[in-house]
Amino acid sequence: MRGADYQQSGMFSYISAERRVPEDHPLRAIRTMVDVALRNMGAQFEAMYAQVGRPSIAPEKLLRALLLQVLYTVRSERMLMEQLNYNLLFRWFVGMNIDDPVWDVTVFTKNRERLLAGGVASALFAEVLAQARSRALLSSEHFTVDGTLIEAWAGHKSFKRKDGTDQQPPNDPGNPTVDFHGERRRNATHQSTTDPEARLAKKGAGKEAKLSFAGHVLMENRNGIAVNGCVTLGRGTRGGRGCGGNGGGTSGPAPRYGGRRQSVRHQGVCSRDARPPGDSACRAQGDHDYRCAHYSSSRLCD
Repeated sequence: MRGADYQQSGMFSYISAERRVPEDHPLRAIRTMVDVALRNMGAQFEAMYAQVGRPSIAPEKLLRALLLQVLYTVRSERMLMEQLNYNLLFRWFVGMNIDDPVWDVTVFTKNRERLLAGGVASALFAEVLAQARSRALLSSEHFTVDGTLIEAWAGHKSFKRKDGTDQQPPNDPGNPTVDFHGERRRNATHQSTTDPEARLAKKGAGKEAKLSFAGHVLMENRNGIAVNGCVTLGRGTRGGRGCGGNGGGTSGPAPRYGGRRQSVRHQGVCSRDARPPGDSACRAQGDHDYRCAHYSSSRLCD
């Protein structure tokens, strides 16, 4: 018998968002780890907010929403709020009921900036890393410092001369036509008006140049866990400086971008003063071996 195509919506629902999420969904394990980390950060949250005044967005919900934005590559906070409005999976992960109103985008952005300015994101990362360490998932025997380029949210049309000599009346204020064919465009003379910190860089010879940042990640290779990371300014076709201590310089040739593994000769990783008492000296100091007798993830991005 053919079922009827009823269009009338139900007035009530007796199934929670929790029951809608499959038991084997990957976000369930992530939610468990994140909740433990957020409970341990309660004292830090209390110190950041005043005791009186209008309540803000709960920092726990804010961090879960930002984590979803990273995991699902949501390109903007406006779209993230749109997803929270009708996506039951997102609502469940953040901790919102089905009937809870979604936050305004500008309010969400202001709360996010205040939260990240207090170093909460790095504290959350450290709490999750502590859980991996308590389960013996981190090894000090084999790790890799890797680098890549992170494309900035800025187009080539915004990359203009710093002295303003190339300013021309646009034929279309919304989307002007820009002809920079044959023009020598360099980071020393040009700057993006959309993202001034972005730099023109490319992954290698013959590759296209894009406005980018340099990303650096310290990976533990036995279990594939990222134990630290940071973002620096892009520098042409080759990475000039890492993000270690004392300016983050690297000895020897500068590593290329594009996912190629780098030697662990970053000052913040294999410096002799970073090893714990009684530990053997770093075997990677001065050579290209990827192995090291120890690592100090807290020194990679000082």
